[in-house]
Parts: sequence; C-alpha cells; structure tokens
Amino acid sequence: MNYAIFRSEPIYTLNDLAQIGSHNKREKKAYNSNKNIKIELSKNNIELVPLTDKYVKGFYNKTIEYRKQHDEKQKTERKERLKTFNQMLNMSKNVVADELLFTATNEFFTNMSKDDIKKWADTCMEFVYKDLGYKKEQVLHATVHLDELTPHVHCVVIPLVKKLDKRTNTERYTISKKQFIRDKIHLSELQDKYHNRLASKGYELERGIKGSDAKHQRVRDFKKTTRYYENKVDTINKNLGNAMNDFEEKLKTNKSIPFDKKHVIVEKDTFEIMNNVINQTKKAIQFQPKVDNLFNEVQSFTKSHQSLEKENQSMEKEISRLKNRNKELTEENDGLKTFINNILNIIKEFFRKLLKIGNEETKDEVVEQVKGYYDNKDFNSNDIYDIAKRTDKEDELFYYANLPDYYKSRRNNKDKDDFDLSL
Repeated sequence: MNYAIFRSEPIYTLNDLAQIGSHNKREKKAYNSNKNIKIELSKNNIELVPLTDKYVKGFYNKTIEYRKQHDEKQKTERKERLKTFNQMLNMSKNVVADELLFTATNEFFTNMSKDDIKKWADTCMEFVYKDLGYKKEQVLHATVHLDELTPHVHCVVIPLVKKLDKRTNTERYTISKKQFIRDKIHLSELQDKYHNRLASKGYELERGIKGSDAKHQRVRDFKKTTRYYENKVDTINKNLGNAMNDFEEKLKTNKSIPFDKKHVIVEKDTFEIMNNVINQTKKAIQFQPKVDNLFNEVQSFTKSHQSLEKENQSMEKEISRLKNRNKELTEENDGLKTFINNILNIIKEFFRKLLKIGNEETKDEVVEQVKGYYDNKDFNSNDIYDIAKRTDKEDELFYYANLPDYYKSRRNNKDKDDFDLSL
C-alpha cells in the first residue's frame, strides 16, 4: 500500500529559518550528514514557488508592515522593555514560519516522470491554498526535491495575519500558525482533506496512519535538536540559579537597612539584582513552550516507529536512546517548572513587600514591573490581587488588570496577608 503523507513542522527562530533555507535551496556543496542527498542531481529539483533571496531576507520582505508596527510600538516602551524586531520574534512563544512537507511512500513515485511529479506537487500546492487557506504572498518558498531517495515537497509559509487586539480594539499584525492549523485534531482533519484531494485527482494513495507522523523528523535532526535543548536548559538552570543566589545574598545584607513603619528605600543594586532574577525567569518561561514542543515531537516520533518497524530497523538504537533521553529531559523539565513557580512566588512576595513599605519611586518601579508580568501573561488576575490588595497602588493595578467587581468587593475583608512583610 502507498500512503499520502503530510506534516507540519514549526520554525521558532530566524536562525532556524536560515538553516532550513540553506537545506531546502541546496546552498551547500556537500551534505556529509545526509548521504541520501545526491548533490549532482539537485539540478533536477523543481521550484514551485521560487525564491531568489535567502530565507531570512525573503522573510523580511514579506513582513515589512509587521516590522513597522513593532518599531512604532517601541517608541512608547520603557527603556528596559525595548526589543529589536529580531529579538521580539526569537523570544516570542509563536513561530516565525511553518514548514509543510508532502510526500508518499517510495513505491508511489516508481515510473513517474518529472512532469508527473510536478502535477502531483501542484495538487499539494492546491491543498495549501484551498484547504489550508494560505495566500500566495504568505508562501516564502516551495520546492520539490528529486535529489533524495523519495521525492517530496518543502513548502515554507509565513502565517502572518491581522487579528483584533481586544485591549486596543484595533487590528494588528501577528504571526499565528493556529490560524491555519489549530491543534492536533485539526491537523488530523486536514490530513483527511489532503488525502481526499489527491484521491479526487486519481492518485491511488491510502490515507496516512492516523495519530502517527510516520517520518516526522530524521533521527539526525532529533539528535541535533536534542543537543541544543539540553545545552539551553542547562544554561537557563545555571543562570537562574546564579541570579537567585545573588538575590538571596543581597536580601541578607538588606536586613540592616533602617526603615520606619511606612517606608524603606531599596538600594539601586538590589533592584538590579532583582531584575536579573526577573529577566532570567522570563527567559525560562519563554523557552518552556519550545521544550514542551520537543517532548511532543520525540513522543510522536517514537510512537510512530512501531508502524514502520520493518522500514526503519536501523533506527531502533537511536529510538531507544531518544526514549531514554526524553524521560530524562521530562524529569529535568518538571524540575524547571517547579523552580520557575517558586521563583515567581518569591518575586510576588518581594513586589508586595515593596508596595507595602517602599518609597514612592520604588513603588512606581514595582507597578511597572507587575504590569509587564501581567502583559506577558506571567501573572493573572489572582496574582495582581495578591500583590496589590490594601496597598496605595491597589486602584491602579486593579484597574490595569480590569479586575471584575467580585475582586474589588474583597478589599474590605480583614483576611490575613499572604506574605511575610519583614525584611
């Protein structure tokens, strides 16, 4: 039986996009890590949507208005919250692009001419436009590789859309893969549509095995990705630990700072150390979805192996290694999540402490920090309430977080304060 295969692989950073572009456009003279690529046959590859520029430059050309919007917003941002367009993209939890891959089992292409493969690939692109809903200007590059064992289509799209920003009630640009592929259930439905479209054109292909991305990612790519994430998690843990140690040491020295019942002046370097903890925590939080995504990818790949056991016997050792490493990373990740939650609780406690007894300059700085956490969805309404209740910044923060009336009605309660306010 021959199977129709369609999968989607998110691209999270511009550096990743550049590497994928180098691979898809065959910019290297040799591919020693992938012996299946016959570079002498690359001249036969078919350009479905050509791109003369490199991927990142092509990305910039297609996101000009998005960049203008970002640069305009930066004009009103506080200095410590300024980000370049690249920083915003790379630190975002969203993708910068999505790579759509189309292929079939190798036997399907037996005796197919280059023109026949081109017609099949055109049907794949019809699916991109008519079923997925992408417009031609959102397609960065699409090519058919005929220089590997099995022909396949790489189609890189930029899911740049305009969405309503409820806070400003205006339409703003954003990159959102979920506008086109909402979740795994929707992806499965789209794979049904892909099979139906091929069948309607007379291609005798079975629908791919449900719940299995049969060739989701080469073991070589998993090894490379896993090494990157291992190093990244180690670095985050180290930086966060160092920042937290500095912060705790500084708090010990602050015990001798004189204060009255209403005010305490926090030293500038204390705030800087606290901000370092905050920044390292943000990095861990921002990186968390990418770690989770890696776990899902590895799990999906290992589960799909059973249905391809005969075809992929040579991968068994690597699959076993990946399973073990995934278990280790899961344990590390769970520990990191717990650590992050503990850090956030300490930061909440420190913010509330400063709102209670800090001077006005300190309180104003804390309010801005709290707003930033709320904007980034690191704090929710309950956090705002816990930090601001019965302080003189309560009204400002309650209003900013748009707390409902039932929150505000709790102000007069004589409930016990949640945090220790001693220094």
